Amino acid sequence: MNRLSFLSTISAALTLALVSGAASGQTKWDLPAAYPAGNFHTENIAQFAKDVEAATGGKLKITVHANASLFKAPEIKRAVQGGQAQIGEILLVNFENENPIFGVDGIPFLASSFADSKKLYAAQKPVLDKALGAQGMMLLYAVPWPPQGLYVKKEIASVADMRGVKWRAYSPATAKMAELIGAQPVTIQAAEVSQAFATGVVDSMMSSGSTGYDSKIYESVKYWYDTQAWLPKNAVIVNIKAFNALDAATQAAVTKAAADAETRGWKVSAEKNDWYKAELTKKGMKIMQPSAKLAADLKQVGSIMLADWEKKAGPDGQAIISAYRKK
Repeated sequence: MNRLSFLSTISAALTLALVSGAASGQTKWDLPAAYPAGNFHTENIAQFAKDVEAATGGKLKITVHANASLFKAPEIKRAVQGGQAQIGEILLVNFENENPIFGVDGIPFLASSFADSKKLYAAQKPVLDKALGAQGMMLLYAVPWPPQGLYVKKEIASVADMRGVKWRAYSPATAKMAELIGAQPVTIQAAEVSQAFATGVVDSMMSSGSTGYDSKIYESVKYWYDTQAWLPKNAVIVNIKAFNALDAATQAAVTKAAADAETRGWKVSAEKNDWYKAELTKKGMKIMQPSAKLAADLKQVGSIMLADWEKKAGPDGQAIISAYRKK
């Protein structure tokens, strides 16, 4: 080998080593999310991922997989727990059957405003941290959906008018609600809502203005009753082993970006609440206030569900409700 060839070989080897070193210095995480890229929760997550990458100088890169493209909504928690994904977004109420603590913000009319939802979150968080920690995960941040309203294809005046309707159930609480009002529960995840309504698989559900707008429910449903029943939260959770594998500076960058995402997310959720209702109105939906009878009926359902939940949740649940009501 002549001198020129030797130098070329050494140069190529050094370049490869530098590239490999740079590549090995970057940690890559996958973040599955259940909602469309244009949903405010997903946009908030995308900003979180950008903030982390910027703060770490590219040392940690988080790829967001929106609209249940990597894992379906019910699979995301187990994927994070098992390390198939290092980080993910879940709707907490989906996992009430696993642990009642996850479902407290799905109890109708327990906390029906952003202020009350924040108080409930403060009461829930220590118990939630403990439950997730026991499963090898850590809560990074949580953001509520706007208050839940009732989508129906016909005008209704009481719960009796809901008997027999096909009702979208996406959590244990919404399935229980269907049972109590005499509706027929049909399990439909967020990514399937539009098609389910369009094809008549379901014709009613309790959900936010955000879900109705994102899923174009206005093409199939004309009435939305602004019941402000509850504000369920999406939580971004991380596998503890994956988090502990990061150096201290990167961990600090993740927790700082998470705190910023939580503050931003609560603000955007509140701001978009009225915006969604205005947009649904523009699309031809009628935004209705529930009659006194309908409101009373639904609150009675909420009281039954709270009593059932407290029995299931035991001392931890009682501690949450007690702390919430003291605030």
